[in-house]
Amino acid sequence: MGVLICAAAILLTGAIPAAAEEAGSAREEAAGPGADTAQTENGYTQEEQEFIGTLGVLRVGYVPGRIPISFQNGSGELDGVSRRVFDRIAELSGLQFDYVELPDGPVTYDYLMDGGFDLVTSVEFNRENQNARGILISQPYLSGKKVIVGQSDLEFDSAKNLKIAVATGSQTLRKVLNQQFPNFEIVDYVNIEACFDAVDKREADLLILNQYVAEHWLARPRYENLKVIPLLGIEDELCFSAVTPIEGDEEAIARGQKIVDVLNKAIARLTEDELTGYVIEETMENPYRYSGSDFLYRYRYSIAIVGAVFLAACVLAFFIIRFYLKTSDDRAKTRARGEFLSAMSHEIRTPLNGLIGLNYLMNQNLDNREKMADYLHQSTVTARYLLTLVSDILEMSRLQGHEMTVEQKPYSLRSVIGEIETAERPRMEDKKITFCVDAEIPYPEVVGDESHVGQVLKKLTDNACKFTPEGGSVTVTVRQRLTEEQRIQNCVEVRDTGCGMSEEFQKKIFDSFTQERSTVSKGNEGTGLGLAISYLLAHMMGGDLRVSSRQGEGSCFTFEFVTDPAKPVSEYVPEAVTAESLPEDGDTAEEIPERKISVLVAEDNELNAEILVEILESEGFRVAHAEDGRKAVELFAASEPGEFDFILMDLLMPVMDGFEAARRIRRMDRPDAKYVTIYACTANAFKEDRDRAFESGMDDFITKPVDVEKLLSRLRS
Repeated sequence: MGVLICAAAILLTGAIPAAAEEAGSAREEAAGPGADTAQTENGYTQEEQEFIGTLGVLRVGYVPGRIPISFQNGSGELDGVSRRVFDRIAELSGLQFDYVELPDGPVTYDYLMDGGFDLVTSVEFNRENQNARGILISQPYLSGKKVIVGQSDLEFDSAKNLKIAVATGSQTLRKVLNQQFPNFEIVDYVNIEACFDAVDKREADLLILNQYVAEHWLARPRYENLKVIPLLGIEDELCFSAVTPIEGDEEAIARGQKIVDVLNKAIARLTEDELTGYVIEETMENPYRYSGSDFLYRYRYSIAIVGAVFLAACVLAFFIIRFYLKTSDDRAKTRARGEFLSAMSHEIRTPLNGLIGLNYLMNQNLDNREKMADYLHQSTVTARYLLTLVSDILEMSRLQGHEMTVEQKPYSLRSVIGEIETAERPRMEDKKITFCVDAEIPYPEVVGDESHVGQVLKKLTDNACKFTPEGGSVTVTVRQRLTEEQRIQNCVEVRDTGCGMSEEFQKKIFDSFTQERSTVSKGNEGTGLGLAISYLLAHMMGGDLRVSSRQGEGSCFTFEFVTDPAKPVSEYVPEAVTAESLPEDGDTAEEIPERKISVLVAEDNELNAEILVEILESEGFRVAHAEDGRKAVELFAASEPGEFDFILMDLLMPVMDGFEAARRIRRMDRPDAKYVTIYACTANAFKEDRDRAFESGMDDFITKPVDVEKLLSRLRS
């Protein structure tokens, strides 16, 4: 006959007196009518004392993993409130115990008998249920209530058909649940951890267990989405069960009953203060301690970003080193190669060293939230610097290899200057720098490479902000003139009142990995590639970039480039505000309820998709996710016209890539297929990838890692 033994943790503040009260009557019950009343000093009769002397060491089975009730400590021994109670019972009775861990899952009667077990501890007390099954149990030594654990959005309703996760073998709990909630579906899991995982993954709706055990498990970061709901009406009592034959062997059954009687007398002598002390001590001494896996889970996104940047830097460094080793075939090139590799090694190793050091500090301070927040902030800043370095090195490689081309497309120079001003002004204001843009642009529509012009201007203003101290000023001056050939000569000056530079350093300012180190510039270290890239871009566009500076007074960078007009010169007129463009007095705009912007994210990488969806949803967007290009096409086709405002399309995906997906969406016979905004969202940042994206019908190009603030700005514009 199989007997399932469940070791469930049981405890609740304020409920301990119930155990003591139950045990109070155990003394009389254990003695029984007509028992020998001649007792020894420890409260047992002479007959009981002699019986205890014949027992030897009792073999006790326990189920671990129920902190603070019963668990296995670092020495592999039973620990927790149950061990405290056992030690006290041994002191009161003279009994000796050997504790043996029981396996997960159901523990059968045959397993216990064959293993020579005398007792099982932490058994759920239910007199009616145990008597019906013929099992000998002691009086409860601790009692309390159970609680519900469910998802944070769970609304408990006993009338619903909910699914309950139960540790396999908990027959007493199963019977109580069937009585109180007959409509609930009970599902067995191998242990408490499996029950928590089932609820966390929504395979089950809830689980029911002891309050203190629940609080210990919920301290794990992986269960941050779960919560405790008090559940009244289900008692949670802890007792011992004697392992004896169910029937047939009367002598063995009598021995088991005598052991239970001895235990009951000891339980009756346990005081409320003792039990409360055990609970408090075990709870305070055994709080949940974060492990390395907990740290990795809680900060998984930051670690993934840092790891990806680290890997990208290593791979990129390998290819760049390989490239320079192959192309350096004479002494001058060898010397240049050595200088380049030395500088690059320094620039890559420095932030990597910082990341490794920060990782060590984070492991040493897992419980210090203030320090962890600071270390993560520093890691993010360092990772961003490393990403900028990787991008700059890649761009330098393409420029020096003559792999970049100059586009000739119409664009607005006035718009480019406006975007630079909008982007830089917040940074200037943060440093209390006076920022002024003086732009006279009579010929705003020009033909040229908008991206490269904007890139040079951005790097120049970034540089000016970096090296200008608080209270200084940065001025951007833009002038245009018409040449005899009816072309437009553009001149942009970026002047600052920063630290300036020596005449000697000005001679090599546009070399790779150069930055003058001084007490003024200290703390403004950068990649040393920004000005070199700007210089190469300016000359690639047929322009020029030069500098004039005096140390301690500031610098002026002059960027000159020639463009063709986008229309006949005679058609250029100054932009002006007309009376018709101004609202009349009293005019008010009717308030229209704001509609959530809807975004379809096509991304096959699970982590990237999870991060992007969570960011967008937290910012108030409605988001749908497609794991490949075909799914994106299907979701768009099944949507209502105008339902999606934007599509963020990864390019390299299984089943169907982003290029083909964009083409199929654009070919659909519905009006929104023509105007829905599709952004290529990919790590492929080369010109050929951009060209393919535009040819397939995409509107713009967003490179990974995604600048979240810029992305949100685009989606809201």
